[in-house]
Amino acid sequence: MAQRTAVLPRAEPTPRRRGLLRGAGTRVLGLWLLLALAVAVCLLSIAVGTRPIGLGTVWQSLTDAATPGDEAVIVRQLRVPRTVIGLLAGLALGVSGALMQGHTRNPLGDPGLLGVTAGASFAVVLSISLFDVGSPGGYVWFAFAGALAGSVAVFAIGSSGAGGATPVSLALAGAALSALLYALVQALTIRETTTLDAFRFWVVGALAGRDSEVVGQVAPFIVAGLVLALVNAPALNLLGLGEDVARGLGTRIWLARATGLAAITLLTGAATAACGPIAFVGLVVPHIARAVTGPDHRWLIPYSGLLGVVFLLLADVLGRIIARPGELQVGIVLAVVGTPFFIALVRRRRLVQL
Repeated sequence: MAQRTAVLPRAEPTPRRRGLLRGAGTRVLGLWLLLALAVAVCLLSIAVGTRPIGLGTVWQSLTDAATPGDEAVIVRQLRVPRTVIGLLAGLALGVSGALMQGHTRNPLGDPGLLGVTAGASFAVVLSISLFDVGSPGGYVWFAFAGALAGSVAVFAIGSSGAGGATPVSLALAGAALSALLYALVQALTIRETTTLDAFRFWVVGALAGRDSEVVGQVAPFIVAGLVLALVNAPALNLLGLGEDVARGLGTRIWLARATGLAAITLLTGAATAACGPIAFVGLVVPHIARAVTGPDHRWLIPYSGLLGVVFLLLADVLGRIIARPGELQVGIVLAVVGTPFFIALVRRRRLVQL
């Protein structure tokens, strides 16, 4: 009697969910609408504050340098630099979050996962403790140097094994180094009350008190990081198919990883140096962008950048409104608003897969 052999059906890979906008023309239109929304939010950021200023006065102050009055001074010297810093930081954190989640294949990937934020925090504490630095303009170079050193250390540790630098090894190395650096930060701030008082205003994450000098210091690094991110997008799409497939299609894996890590370091390091650690923008925004565009990083990266601008500046405006005549720092507002928003996002069943 012949023995029958059961043949199990072959498991097919789960198809990636596509975004809401599926045609190139529709995505271009959505990008223009999102750009218009970002411009509107920038104008709102300049107009809203402890002293509300009409949009007509804002426009006149921006277009005519000879406009007299206190309102024109407030617009040009205080609110415009603050808004530009928010614009740059939102772009940087949104794009670096998309890159981080794409390279690590981790939906909970955050720009600070590579030790960038921890390195910047440790460097700022050292600058306060050893060199008595006390202004955001003084923190910038120390924070950026710490961010760069942290990312280089993570890459060196993560690539030291037999398999080289992989998403898993980099994530583990970043988590371990961040834990060490944050422990050192706590040790320094507990010992010195003066250091703690100065550090806590930076670490909360804020746009207030940043002038045009800070904008000029961080802008070149953010522009360079954005260029590298756009260059990295096609290779990142191929890496999403698997390293073997990407290698077979002619992608240099090490070059793609190095380009992505350099972009993440420049973007996150510059944003953290200018504003302090700001959470949830790099974590939440790429998920929203991915739900709209799908997993194609050629669209995901610009959408994430513009959504980051809208998300960060709206949170900053909200902090000025709810705590008037004072203000609530943008890092606190994002933590309060971002947590339930992210929980609701995770509970959705139709998230676009990485």
